[in-house]
Amino acid sequence: MTFLQPTLRTAQLARSAVLAFSLLAGSAWSAEAPPPEQNAQVSKLQSISNHASELAMQAMGMLGIHYKYGGNTPESGLDCSGLVRHIFKETWGMILPRTSVEISHVGKHVDKDDLQPGDLVFYNTLRKGFSHVGIYLGDRKFIHSPSAGGQVRIESMDIAYWKKRFNGGRRISEPEQDFPPIK
Repeated sequence: MTFLQPTLRTAQLARSAVLAFSLLAGSAWSAEAPPPEQNAQVSKLQSISNHASELAMQAMGMLGIHYKYGGNTPESGLDCSGLVRHIFKETWGMILPRTSVEISHVGKHVDKDDLQPGDLVFYNTLRKGFSHVGIYLGDRKFIHSPSAGGQVRIESMDIAYWKKRFNGGRRISEPEQDFPPIK
């Protein structure tokens, strides 16, 4: 297996790339004013894109955090679902279910070819479906907390190991509609 070893410089570059993408996506619209209904649709699309960018940027800040089975905090370590739960809690104030199997029921199904940054990707790593979860970053890459002895890192979905074990993708696009915010 080939792993991308994160460095502080890699994390900084990745954060910059995600930020640049979100800024460019927000300013790529025509100078002509669209009709009001189209303007509302564009505004909603930009809002969803910004939410996804926030998720991806928050996840990038976790690079290098050590894996801990059942881990829920960066200080003590994170397992795969602990990472995803932490990111959603910090970014959107949303509490997701504890396990990757339970998280796989949240949001809406997304086909592999339609994944967007911020979507969740699931894998069969323990000979049972949806036993591993990560956050899709774009360009067929995802961030996850892999296993004992590992650290939060970015990997390619095209590596044979991950390609063979892919179970599906989920999109949680509107936090206020899927789960109530943390009080």
